[in-house]
Amino acid sequence: MSELYLGLMSGTSLDAVDAVAVDLGQAEPRLLAALSHPLPAGLRAEILALSHGVANDAVDRLGQLDHNLGICFAEAVTELCRRAGLEPDQIRAIGSHGQTLRHRPQPPAPFSLQIGDPNLIAERTGITTVADFRRRDLAAGGQGAPLVPAFHAAVFRSQEEQRVVLNIGGMANITCLPADPEPPVTGFDTGPGNVLIDIWIQEQRGQPFDRDGAWAASGRVDEALLERMLEEDFFAQPPPKSTGRELFNRAWLQRQLAQRRLAAEDVQATLTALTATSIAQAIERWARGTARILLCGGGARNNELIRQLRDLLPACSIESTGRHGLEPEWVEAVAFAWLAKQTLEGRPGNLPSVTGAGHPVVLGAIYPGQSVCPSS
Repeated sequence: MSELYLGLMSGTSLDAVDAVAVDLGQAEPRLLAALSHPLPAGLRAEILALSHGVANDAVDRLGQLDHNLGICFAEAVTELCRRAGLEPDQIRAIGSHGQTLRHRPQPPAPFSLQIGDPNLIAERTGITTVADFRRRDLAAGGQGAPLVPAFHAAVFRSQEEQRVVLNIGGMANITCLPADPEPPVTGFDTGPGNVLIDIWIQEQRGQPFDRDGAWAASGRVDEALLERMLEEDFFAQPPPKSTGRELFNRAWLQRQLAQRRLAAEDVQATLTALTATSIAQAIERWARGTARILLCGGGARNNELIRQLRDLLPACSIESTGRHGLEPEWVEAVAFAWLAKQTLEGRPGNLPSVTGAGHPVVLGAIYPGQSVCPSS
């Protein structure tokens, strides 16, 4: 029996809103339709200004941005439904990740803030919306991230081999899936994925991303700079751990490059090596015995980055999640559709072995789609 859900994901890279329609009524999710809905340039600039703490009148701008993003997400849903020929009453719920502005899970006052008003999504689409997935895990003592490993475990775990699902978005994270069903699933952020690579090529060449890693491949890795960047404390921290633009951002990159005179393409090569090396070191330390790495996220299309990973991890087969039923660019959006289903069914969506929460919790808040009139 079909159970249709929509998933919305706007990640650290800020390139678009990914929207998917997926049937979750069977053992394996079936992707029905997907699209990338562009973020208007002005909206993207506002998000970056606020997330970097450089905006004036921050509270007012936060409220306006929350509103405008909610409208943008609703437009993505409307366009997806139009293309897929779906009516709102066919869809059980939308799972909306929202756009992260701050993620600070460390004591004494851990919090994570996602915007994109789900009230507006539910009101404008007429579809029940589930959002604000991270804060209940934080309330239970967890990091509030990563949350996608529970979905990875449901869809990609195999009793025949140990696997790692590697998501390379703005940040990179891994999910460790033991073949033995007894050990817990683990996972954590390894550090920057595309974020620094994208920042540098946008600044130096005015391009949104390094297509196929071609610019990085034209340069040479500066080993001294790479070693210096790998001294960042985050890389040595044990899991559970998560990170974001709060740490790995333009200011961090400028500090690393201070007093260094390198060709721009050599910086790009070194930033790509930083992503590859930090991922490989995390897998070697925390996921020994991995036979297969399944790639998802935008970085799965970066040929130079994947080449470096293959060189650094020769014992692992590395392949796209597309070979296992889900194309890499849609995995996270499908995961939040799946998390919405978990919420509506009263099932936990977090994995304490991943986030560090004290116990499993049902994630998110539910915003009914159709207006409910009080009984007379």
